[in-house]
Amino acid sequence: MAQAAHAAIADAGLHPHADEPKNWDALVALGLILDRFPTTARVLDAGSTQYSRLLPWLYLYGFRRLHGVDLVYDGPREVGPIRYEQMDLTATTFEAASFDAIACLSVIEHGVSIEAYLREARRLLRPGGLLITSTDFWCEPVDAGSREAYGVPARIFTPADIAGWVARARMLGLRLTGRLDLHCEERVVHWERMGIEFTFATLVLERTEPWPWSRVLRDARRWLGQRARLSRSTSAT
Repeated sequence: MAQAAHAAIADAGLHPHADEPKNWDALVALGLILDRFPTTARVLDAGSTQYSRLLPWLYLYGFRRLHGVDLVYDGPREVGPIRYEQMDLTATTFEAASFDAIACLSVIEHGVSIEAYLREARRLLRPGGLLITSTDFWCEPVDAGSREAYGVPARIFTPADIAGWVARARMLGLRLTGRLDLHCEERVVHWERMGIEFTFATLVLERTEPWPWSRVLRDARRWLGQRARLSRSTSAT
């Protein structure tokens, strides 16, 4: 899979990521954005470093409204039309409903609060916008022991983990665009420094309207009240 992605990138004349497995999820994100949006779309790469490839690739395809955020930057930096800024991806300063697509590739497993991440992505996306998330994954728990990466314990998500936060995303107004497929085939990632092997899972969520829980609860109380009054009326007769 990783080799096929690298070959496709080479065929397209794009500069690949130095870490070969990371080309796969970046290529998936690129294809989704090219297929869904015009070049006028505004795109955010959340957790984007200077060696991340998605935004430079999008630039080559004609996109110009490109933003990347990460904690590694000392201040704003512009590379052509790409603007990189120091921000926490769970608490950005961008206006609400200001992006057509958000990508977050192999980042959330590094100590990111999933709840905060989903809430901020929902806030930033326009209706119909896409949230493209890739993360370290395997079908069975991977024991990383006490190993740390980027200052936090290494984490490999399981199907139960992902199903749980997909359910939470749905409640917040982010729904899957396709069937959730969590089967495993090949351990494409060999993290030598950590001594663990796994693959990537990529999830594509679309911003919709969240469940109107306040209205649901209000209607439920009204229905229960009507049932209670009907029960008392029946008992009295």
